[in-house]
Amino acid sequence: MLQLSVNRQPRAAHKGASAPKSLAQLREGESGILDRLELPDDIARRLMELGFLPGHIIVPARSAPGGEPRVYRVDGSEVALRRETATHLILKS
Repeated sequence: MLQLSVNRQPRAAHKGASAPKSLAQLREGESGILDRLELPDDIARRLMELGFLPGHIIVPARSAPGGEPRVYRVDGSEVALRRETATHLILKS
């Protein structure tokens, strides 16, 4: 049985530590490893079903004109997300 946890509250920033990087901050072609999803359970569960699981590598691809939504490659699939959602997917430092 696979058990996943979803953080509903952002982690407190440590003194002198930089803020965690979100998926929305990656540039096209740059990769990142997903650490956690800071979203309500129903939205987080749906994204996990699409492959956005902690530990998976995510690569931003192309964007629609105007920059939104942006396509992300994860687990062999391409999924479009709005920036508002992508800011709540936190990457490992």
